[in-house]
Amino acid sequence: MRYGSSLAMYHSLKKLGKNVDIVIPSLPKTFKFLPGAEEIKEEGKKDFTYDLGIALDCTDIKRLKGFEEYYENAKVKISIDHHGTNTMFADYNFVEPTAPACAQVLLIVLDNMGISLDKKIGTCALTGIITDTGGFRYEGVTAGTFEITAKLLEIGVNVSEICKKTLQCKTKANFELTKTIINRMEFFEEGKIAFTYITKEDEKKFKVEPGDHEGLVEIGRDIENVEVSIFLREIEDRI
Repeated sequence: MRYGSSLAMYHSLKKLGKNVDIVIPSLPKTFKFLPGAEEIKEEGKKDFTYDLGIALDCTDIKRLKGFEEYYENAKVKISIDHHGTNTMFADYNFVEPTAPACAQVLLIVLDNMGISLDKKIGTCALTGIITDTGGFRYEGVTAGTFEITAKLLEIGVNVSEICKKTLQCKTKANFELTKTIINRMEFFEEGKIAFTYITKEDEKKFKVEPGDHEGLVEIGRDIENVEVSIFLREIEDRI
């Protein structure tokens, strides 16, 4: 999850005395509890060349969603990721496909850099791990994942609070969308495929904001015998 990883990276670089801009176009309300969330910028510096650009949890440069100019123009580019489909688009690529979360890879990088973890870094990083693994439920979780979590617990990171805020608490809009997609859900291929959708009208009706779609596709996937969950969303002139 790029929000937690990005903020963990931000705090680590600040700890080294660096001047850092953290650029995320839109931060979902769910993650505004993270330390340093108020420092996030929707845009980087215009007509400015950064010494270093770091992309986290992005398989390719297109995932930077229109803000690749800041990254491409940087003097040096780094990518830290855990997807096997990463295109190795940076000058230096730290990609570990066996890791269940980008934040887990990041913590290994920080350890090799000699950066000591504190509660702010740990809270952001563990949020990334918890959300990427669905609360340690998904395949790919390793013994190393729990070893890292144990270390973060030792420095005071509150696992239960992170789980509650990221996995349990829902916005009113997310709750309304959940009811809508459940009512529309259809099953195909003897129940192996779940299909549902929302429209622009739904989003307008429920006053949907960025992040309110989180977790919707998993609803179909979590149903018994379902192997493929399809969730379609209308966005402007496309689906």
